[in-house]
Amino acid sequence: MRRATAAAALLLSALAGVLPASAQPRDTLTIAITQFPSTLHPMIDAMAAKTYVLGMARRPLTTYDKDWKLVCLLCVDLPTFENGGARRVALGDGKEGVEVVFRLDPRAKWGDGTPVTATDAILAWDVGRHPRSGVASGEGYRRILKVEARDAHTVAFTQDRVTFTYNDFSQYELLPAHIERARFEADPENYRRRTAFDTEPATPGLFNGPYRIVQVQPGASITLEPNPAWGGTKPHFRRIVVRTIENSAALEANLLSGSVDYVAGELGFTLDQALALEKRQRARFDFTYVPSLLYEHVDLNLDVPAFKDLRVRRALLLAADRAGLVRQLFEGRQPVARSFVNPRDSVYAADVPEVPFDPDRARALLDEAGYAAGPDGIRRNAAGERLSFEFGTTSGNRIRETVQQALQANWRRVGVEARIRNEPARVWFGETLRKRRFQLAMYAWFSAPESVPRTTLHSESIPTEANAWAGQNQPGIADAETDAMIDALERELDPAARRPIWAKLQARYAEQAWVLPLYYRADPFVIPKWLAGIEPTGHQYYSTLRIEHWRPR
Repeated sequence: MRRATAAAALLLSALAGVLPASAQPRDTLTIAITQFPSTLHPMIDAMAAKTYVLGMARRPLTTYDKDWKLVCLLCVDLPTFENGGARRVALGDGKEGVEVVFRLDPRAKWGDGTPVTATDAILAWDVGRHPRSGVASGEGYRRILKVEARDAHTVAFTQDRVTFTYNDFSQYELLPAHIERARFEADPENYRRRTAFDTEPATPGLFNGPYRIVQVQPGASITLEPNPAWGGTKPHFRRIVVRTIENSAALEANLLSGSVDYVAGELGFTLDQALALEKRQRARFDFTYVPSLLYEHVDLNLDVPAFKDLRVRRALLLAADRAGLVRQLFEGRQPVARSFVNPRDSVYAADVPEVPFDPDRARALLDEAGYAAGPDGIRRNAAGERLSFEFGTTSGNRIRETVQQALQANWRRVGVEARIRNEPARVWFGETLRKRRFQLAMYAWFSAPESVPRTTLHSESIPTEANAWAGQNQPGIADAETDAMIDALERELDPAARRPIWAKLQARYAEQAWVLPLYYRADPFVIPKWLAGIEPTGHQYYSTLRIEHWRPR
């Protein structure tokens, strides 16, 4: 009887032209992320939210796929020494460089129908190497000596050195010259504020991916629709809305109420939140936990006088009960970090010593450094300066705020005061971190397989006003030994010969405690059972780079 009633109801609904919700055609996908991009320009600022959104709307020359292999996206085939697409070239004075020739996909077009050509690659080089353009990492562009258009779809890059990453152009972002060239040349130093990516972000010609941005509501949402000029696999969804929900509890409430369809695995639920949700919602969602090249840490601003003392830095690490945090919050699924290299990476050095939780040793080091307990329990040096620092992270992230409060309590017990001051992600990443306006900063780095940390650890990558805040060495690490190891890593083409250099670099990083490693993160993917095609990568090139394969089951 119940079956007949249900069938009759379905028939009546169909006759009335209305299908039940479960059978409605899904042509809109609403995704929630926890941050809003500080900019939509692909080369300015390094922020996960921007990377996630632009993965749907743009294509870099190359990327790493879900199997961690370097592959072409905007090119026809990957140039190598073996296939003749790359060759060593003499630069004079005994120096040797490399020429890499890319053939651009002839189907590639910007959203207004303009073909993607070598002129777009040349503009990206001009912007990237300009010392005041404000790009996040200009080093890769500056080491390119020449960009030559062999024809409309063939571009040759001459680099000033031979490195093992010679054909990795995953962070080389072509720019639409027909839109951006005039804006850049009119005032290169203020290009950051003039780019159409931020002043007119719905301009169709900015995007060459399967989708293009059609509407931006600052701080709230970004709407995308299919790019009519896209020549690849036709995407399924007629519209994608990416909503920013910074509060962790609100994120869950919106998913369960149906206000959003999917919470981004790379930029959504924290691990503890997903584990709790799985116990209640297995019928509605598939749960996958992907150990990723994501590293949560606390940067120390080395311009702060107290942090110039290694004993103070080591004391902060010894006083932090990281193992207790991992055990209590993540059921042991996010291991304590020893350095910036993840255990999943082939170059991870397992013999880097683990720093234990040892508050007594921390107190002894602070005593040695000349900091004695004051009447309020906070240590002071001989000049009466208190060991008191501002401690910031992204506001609304429940797990970060929990970890932050635990660290605050840990440090208080050894006489160090951490004053919490958090900000929305777009302010935190776009201003505070970028311009090094912090003392203690908790956030995460995402990397690619065997990613050389030049932009985060080399002294040439310290952001300053003079270089328009380019670079991502936020602590201000200026260590000749580290610089030399990074230089040596890049130039060594033999993977076996690179391994001991990697091991020494990780040991140096751990020993010096410029950064306090917390834990290696896992991405929790909570995917509605009706949604197919999402392929987690576990690295910094997100699943949205395959957005055209996402569709209902």
